[in-house]
Amino acid sequence: MEEEIMLEFKKIGFSFHKEEEEEVLKKCLTFCINYKLSPSDLVSSWEVYYLNRQLDESVVGNALMDGFLLHLQNEQKEAVIKEEPHLHIYSSNDVDMILSDEHEEIKEDILGTPSDRSGRHHADPFDSAQRTNGNSSSYGKPSNHVTPFGKRTSKFVVQLTVNNPPSAENGKNENKFENVDDDIIRRVQPSKRCSLLVHGSRPGPGCRFMYDRIEDRFNSLENRIKKHTTALVATGLYKEPTDPTVASQKSVFATGMICCDGEGRLNEKSILLQSSVQHSGGQRVRLDLSKLNQFSIFPGQVVGIEGHNPSGHCLIASKILDSIPVSAPTDVDLHPAKKQARDEEFQSADSSHKLAELSLMVAAGPFTTTDNLLFEPLTELLAYARRKMPQLLILLGPFVDSEHPEIRKGTVDRSFDEIFHLEILRRLQDYVEYMGSAARVILVPSIRDANHDFVFPQPAFSIHPPDLKHQITSLTNPGMFDANEVKVGCCTVDVIKQLSGEMISRNPTDGSSRDRMTTIANHILSQRSFYPLYPLAEGIPLDFSLAPEALEVSTIPDVLILPSDLASFVKVLSLGGRNEGEELVKCICVNPGRLAKGEGGGHFVELNYQGSPDKTSASVIRI
Repeated sequence: MEEEIMLEFKKIGFSFHKEEEEEVLKKCLTFCINYKLSPSDLVSSWEVYYLNRQLDESVVGNALMDGFLLHLQNEQKEAVIKEEPHLHIYSSNDVDMILSDEHEEIKEDILGTPSDRSGRHHADPFDSAQRTNGNSSSYGKPSNHVTPFGKRTSKFVVQLTVNNPPSAENGKNENKFENVDDDIIRRVQPSKRCSLLVHGSRPGPGCRFMYDRIEDRFNSLENRIKKHTTALVATGLYKEPTDPTVASQKSVFATGMICCDGEGRLNEKSILLQSSVQHSGGQRVRLDLSKLNQFSIFPGQVVGIEGHNPSGHCLIASKILDSIPVSAPTDVDLHPAKKQARDEEFQSADSSHKLAELSLMVAAGPFTTTDNLLFEPLTELLAYARRKMPQLLILLGPFVDSEHPEIRKGTVDRSFDEIFHLEILRRLQDYVEYMGSAARVILVPSIRDANHDFVFPQPAFSIHPPDLKHQITSLTNPGMFDANEVKVGCCTVDVIKQLSGEMISRNPTDGSSRDRMTTIANHILSQRSFYPLYPLAEGIPLDFSLAPEALEVSTIPDVLILPSDLASFVKVLSLGGRNEGEELVKCICVNPGRLAKGEGGGHFVELNYQGSPDKTSASVIRI
């Protein structure tokens, strides 16, 4: 029968590597026996697999067998579903994943010896074509090559938990068979597809940038001060602001932007307040915060100040208002045209029933280690996601990192677009095909993506995967969307790290102090801006003429995702409640860290939203 299989392959022009021929034919024979296929049927399926993956070389290689096996399993499953559409397919492969502590081994070992399995452990299961590139890496990695990432001893270790989520895999499997029945039941039950409503679509793909003018910058900053002022006055708690540069013995209320009097870092002696053109002609006045018990400020922050200016040269503050009240009215709802629904099938659903429940995993690039371009961390993340079956997988750039050593040296022989499509999109397509129609993936670009526009705000990736456009969605950076009525906002610029370097604060004298990361995350929401810092940090290509409304946090999200190089965290933020009768709003802020750090693994976050931030469970997991 092996001879028949070989003849069928040769009939349509395929050949074998001499050193792999025997092993490949044995695997093909096993496929025929397991799936009751004739040699001609098997080769026909191979031809479909070959064409779908757009493979270049007409050689049946051992490295392609895992992907071909997955293709055969999907064909069998689709055939059964056509006959019985409500039947769930449960394979022995699922049992192996549940009972085995090696979660990344997601595919069946066919006729494999222990040494063979060890080699396949480091081979890419999504292999589509073998390529050699000297030091540069690709799908077809040699099975005997073990990278530093592959030598890790502990995998998927829970570093931090919030609200005691279900235990994740910690490299140890002490309770290997505990609650196995429950795990199997959960694995059998297909997860329900989540709804998705994307807010805003600007800037669009192919937009023109680098055309901003001084006037655009001025208008953007002036509008921020105006909106902040309008929101404070609309609450009825504060009167119309006055000019803070005018000498007065009486207490005054003023609004403006925090500035530094020089090019260095902000300090207590260099603080200026720049008021609006309407109230002071845009003039600046020195700001004295010595009488305040506590404060936290940074350049570009828009604040309200209560105080007096006896000399006309220095405004002595008695109170600082560093946030827009949550109850303040906004004009967001006046512009429904800015909201775009990507999934029309969910718009017609009954909107009175709000799910407000969502399981998601969040990971931020780089997705490959610095010593190669094999994207091993991404492969293991997707293997973990197959086991956990989240409704939504959120991946934030950079995907093709412009700071990767091989990208910077120019030692790769493929274009950046080719690397993105072959190493990222193809893996994600295999993931959603394996998981079924309920799985969804969201991609958010980064200014470090070598294959995308270097501008902020940033348009979405222009990708249109065939038959998967309702499962793989690209957002703008920053972007906001609703999934199962859970509002999510995300921005891939490391604003947390940049604010941390510019912010100055004073803790209260009673010894109580707020967590610094919580304070920074609160500033993002309090300022209603994904990037409230000004002047800009070095290397940020902010274009003020390009959809300035894209930087606005139009509504307080339930989940705010801000990836950073700083330590990973998941924190519950509280806004409002300072004034009598004001609503207290809570939000979960997530910094998933980086999936790859140097030659080793990094972190990602697994989160289950259950109606409110207080009931939400989350884990920061080291890969």
